[in-house]
Amino acid sequence: MNTTFRALMGACAFAALATAATSETITVATVNNGDMIRMQGLMEDFYAKHPDIQVEWVTLEENVLRQRVTQDVATKGGQFDVMTIGTYEVPIWGERGWLVSLDDLPAEYDVDDILPAIRGGLTVDGHLYAAPFYGESSMVMYRTDLMEAAGLEMPDAPTWDFIKQAAAAMTDKDNEVYGICLRGKAGWGENMAFLSAMANSYGAKWFDMDWKPQFDSEAWAATLNDYLDLMTNYGPPGASGNGFNENLALFQTGKCGMWIDATVAASFVTNPNDSQVADKVGFALAPDNGLGKRGNWLWAWNLGIPAGTKNEAAAKTFVEWATSKDYTALVASKEGWANVPPGTRTSLYENPEYQKVPFAQMTLESINAADPQNPTVDEVPYVGVQFVAIPEFQGIGTAVGQQFSAALAGQVTAEQALKNAQMLTEREMMKAGYIK
Repeated sequence: MNTTFRALMGACAFAALATAATSETITVATVNNGDMIRMQGLMEDFYAKHPDIQVEWVTLEENVLRQRVTQDVATKGGQFDVMTIGTYEVPIWGERGWLVSLDDLPAEYDVDDILPAIRGGLTVDGHLYAAPFYGESSMVMYRTDLMEAAGLEMPDAPTWDFIKQAAAAMTDKDNEVYGICLRGKAGWGENMAFLSAMANSYGAKWFDMDWKPQFDSEAWAATLNDYLDLMTNYGPPGASGNGFNENLALFQTGKCGMWIDATVAASFVTNPNDSQVADKVGFALAPDNGLGKRGNWLWAWNLGIPAGTKNEAAAKTFVEWATSKDYTALVASKEGWANVPPGTRTSLYENPEYQKVPFAQMTLESINAADPQNPTVDEVPYVGVQFVAIPEFQGIGTAVGQQFSAALAGQVTAEQALKNAQMLTEREMMKAGYIK
């Protein structure tokens, strides 16, 4: 009996060693947003299905993630096997051959189920170069109780004038309630994501048809001055350091009357486990100025595989799992339908259970309202709503964002920030050969 037991134990130990010896480890770089953190807590499902693959996570703040993955993919550094990247990077990197094509995903993955607006931004010459983990636009999230107390009613499609009126009415600084919270942290995907989308609704644009920067326009002056007025008079202190996560925390703790930001935030502000105001939140489309464009963006956080990874097959297996219909169902079973990654699949918005989620329809309408091919009131030579889809934009957008963040902090005037933005953008566009 003892001999048999020892033999069995030996066989088990040998099998465990063999599995360890043959398993692959992939490194996944991701952003420290709530949906990605949630995924890390659901990895038992992945390991049960794929015991031969281990995952190491590198979880970073948004601006840092962008710097790290851009440097790694451009230099073929090989630090990461899967990268969390945005709608901005995918077409540029795909065209340069920096990403592995995902055209060979299995039929059951159902690529055709991906929302056309999202899939289009991840496709180059008919080839899919990343799989969307979640998609988003932006919208107004607001405190229904404070709106009612102010004697106002939020329209489904508000104007910026109404937003200004409501921000003033809901501000109660003595009780640390601020009428509006907006991004102030510098970065092309932080404050400039919001301000570029806002500028579109004001008739502003980054460049004219000859690629000449337009920060010296009246429309940009109106955009920045209104933003600064809102944030200076009705925003929280220290707003120049606030990005998505900081404003999310402020809203969840009852300190914001309104927050205009990513639609993906809706599940976190209405989750009673996370939000103190979960039962007092309403939603509306991003504001406009009557010019035919709303101040909403279009974005997806996607999983892409850098070309040259030594673990391509394992990386594809992980990407398929994390962005599949089965993963959506897994989150729904553990966390409820309101907390599944939104904005990627047609089938999700056709699901009767998901249609009961209070923000589902507004999210879909916001995504469909964004038009990356025609983002501005006037014709422009670029695509992209809250970014300009050229390689140089990453550096230019962040530099401009620093100027506008400095204006919010009171370090420079709005006029000086716009003048600096015009000068630095002209210099970089001349250096890159767009203008002479």
